[in-house]
Formats: sequence, C-alpha cells, structure tokens
Amino acid sequence: MTLYVNLAELLGARIENGFYRPGDRLPSVRALSMEHGVSLSTVQQAYRLLEDNGLAAPKPKSGYFVPASRKAPALPAVGRPAQRPVDISQWDQVLELIRAKLDINVIQLGRGMPDVSSPTLRPLLRALGKISRHHDMPGLYYDNIYGTQALRDQIARLMLDSGCRVNAAELVVTTGCHEALSASIRAICDPGDIVAVDSPSFFGAMQTLKGLGMKALEIPTDPITGISLEALELALEQWPIKAIQLTPNCNNPLGYIMPEARKKALLTLAQRYDVAVIEDDVYGDLSYTYPRPRTIKSFDVDGRVLLCSSFSKTLAPGLRIGWVAPGRYLERVLHMKYIGTGSTATQPQMAIAEFLQAGHYKPHLRRMRSQYQRGRDQMIDWITRYFPAGTRVSRPQGGFMMWVELADDFDTLRLNRALLDQGVQVAVGSIFSASGKYRNCLRMNYSAKPTSEVENAVRKVGVAISELMTQTD
Repeated sequence: MTLYVNLAELLGARIENGFYRPGDRLPSVRALSMEHGVSLSTVQQAYRLLEDNGLAAPKPKSGYFVPASRKAPALPAVGRPAQRPVDISQWDQVLELIRAKLDINVIQLGRGMPDVSSPTLRPLLRALGKISRHHDMPGLYYDNIYGTQALRDQIARLMLDSGCRVNAAELVVTTGCHEALSASIRAICDPGDIVAVDSPSFFGAMQTLKGLGMKALEIPTDPITGISLEALELALEQWPIKAIQLTPNCNNPLGYIMPEARKKALLTLAQRYDVAVIEDDVYGDLSYTYPRPRTIKSFDVDGRVLLCSSFSKTLAPGLRIGWVAPGRYLERVLHMKYIGTGSTATQPQMAIAEFLQAGHYKPHLRRMRSQYQRGRDQMIDWITRYFPAGTRVSRPQGGFMMWVELADDFDTLRLNRALLDQGVQVAVGSIFSASGKYRNCLRMNYSAKPTSEVENAVRKVGVAISELMTQTD
C-alpha cells in the first residue's frame, strides 16, 4: 500500500472515531509532512483521497476541515465475481441501453455521454465547417490507414502528458476507442482464449469478447485502488490468460485512479506471466487532479501494453475518432483495422488536429474537469438526499460516471422499467459483469450541468427505488 493511502487511512480512522469533529481544522500539510516523515506531495495526495471520500473539505487559504454537512455515503463494496472464466452474457440489457432514442423528454442518467454544449467546442465546429467548404474538398478523400499525419503528430504530443513517449508512426487512428479496443483484442486473442478484466468492467469491451467467442475472467476491484493484484496473480497462476484488459485512470464505472505503484506492479505481473495489457485511457484526460495520472503504457519497456483512447469523452462521441498505441503488436492491430473499417473518416481527424494545434484542447479540458467535479459533488448530495439509507456511492476521481450500490436483493432491471414511463433512464449494473452480477447496482452520469430537471430525475430514481423496496418487503 502506498504512503499516501496509509496516511489517508490513519487520518480517516481518526475522523471516523471522533478524534476530529465536524467543523474541526485538520493538521496542516507541512505539519503532517514533518510528523510522518513524508513529502508534502504525499500529504496532499492523502488529503485529496480523504476529500474524494467525503472526510475532508478544503477551504481557500485555511487548510482542510472535517465537513460539517451530512456524512457522505459509504463506498461500494469490493465485488466477488466468479473465480473462473465465464462466457459473457447480458447483450439484451446492453442493447436496451444503446438503442434508446435521443429524446429531449428523457433524462439520460445511464449513457456515457459528455456535455457537448460547452462554448469551448465552438472552434472545433468552426474547423469542421471550414474544412467542408474548402475548394479541394480534402475531407472527402481516403487518407492513410494509420490516420492523418497531422492528427497523429498532435496525439503523440498529447500523450506526453500521461508520461508516454511515442512517435506518430507508432499510432493508429481508429473509429472511436471501441474500435481501438476491438482491434487490440483481435490482434492478440483467438476464439476460446481467456481475458482478465476488472470487475465491474466496461460492457463494450466485454461484448467484444463475447462476439469473438472469448471468455472473461473477472478480477475483484477496489473502488479506490483498482483491480486486486493479489487476485490477478492467483488467476495468472491458475489459468492460461492471454491478456489483461482494464481502465486504470478515471475508471468506468467506479471512477478511481489506480495508484502509480500498483500500475507498475501490474505491469511486472504481466511481464512475469508474458501476457499483453490492453489499457483503456478514454477518461484519463478528465482527471480532477493536475498533472493528469500516468498510464500503465508510460512504464512499458517491452511493448506489451496496447494503449487505447479517443476524443469521444473529452470532445464529442459523434466525431468517432480514437487511437491506439499498440507497441509490439502494431502490424497485427493495423491488419485488424484494415479488415474491419479500413481508413477512419478524414474530415473529423483534420478538424481535431486543427483544434489541438491551435491550443483549444487544454482550456476545454480545464472547463470540463471543473464542471464534472462540481457535478460529482452535486450528484452525491442528491443521492444522499433522495436515495434510501444504506445506499453506497463511488467517489470518482475523474470523468463523469458514478457507481451506486443498493441493497443486495434489489433489482435494477425492474427499476429501469419503472423509470422509463417517468422519462428517466439509468444503466443497470448487470451489464458491467460478464456473468450478470451487480444486479443491485447502477451507473449514473453527471456530465450535464446541475439543473432542477436533473435533480428531479434523480429524485424520481430515489422514489422509485423506495417504492420497489416496499413492494418486496
């Protein structure tokens, strides 16, 4: 366990046991640094972790205090998935979520949709318009199977922020992160192979495994530190795992950022057992802390990590522009892309490259990170207010997704059916498990600016949960 996690647990225990009372000022960063013999940055990380857990609140120029408001709900429990590879199910529930029509009368609390209404996206819209009006129509032609040179140059520069040093020739532009993940899985695995995944896990990657005839081995995952390395090592010893697929930064759906030491330890395991790592970093740029967290790929020295990402969550999903840095698997991934979609649409690549080169991306990120962090805090407050007592909620450290755990015997499939008549949709927890676990959980999106309409939708969810619980008593 890392130093800052140890320190956070010590301070958290003191708060929980009443050593520090609501409203009390907590020790200064410098004082804790001297008391425990750790760096200032270690103390700051510990306080950020306490803040994410609702146990500490910063006040400008005054330090950290124990919150005087209502106590934050407990974190979700670590899941107990099947300890064996399983065939993946849940396609019907996934289809129900993704085929829902965009309807202004339905509040979508379940879809993985960012806020695309920010004024910081206007330069991107102007770039798209300018390219479409250009006399030689460059956006209507095929481009390189790797993707446009201008965009790959910009992505290579962007990846420096996550600690990765790759050049444009090592990148392949894809049709969203979904194709990056799919091409990576197909490049490494064959039908019948086993892939270890974090649990709960992104349903899109698991459905790709299902479609390709592969099996998933779910690994228990902590809502703060990520995938259990101990359970992963046992699985690697016991089963012929071909790849590890996970989202270590701003995880979907739990929202955690895996500590650096654990990322390095996971890579060491992958090297020892000679398996590939497929890393989904689609939310990494939306971390609430600066600098953004490093990727597992940034520690990779032998090319076994395939880093997948896109602009779908940071800019807009309709652009359908992603990329993969496949390391030693470049030629295989390129072949999988060629037999899948061929070249990626040229016009949005050109527009995004112009947007990045003109310096618009980072101001946009700063605005969205701030908005999503406020949205997280507001959503936790609403859930605390409107959901039944005992509800557990994750503390996302980035992105705009939140994991909610209800009573063990609750059925979120019934909840979603009840909510559709009220103009609200959530994502049921069972689609985030290969075997249909987490039926008592749901994922909620808080990307939209907090409004009375969104609050009313959350209230409807809470009321419906309480009514369904009463019916089953």
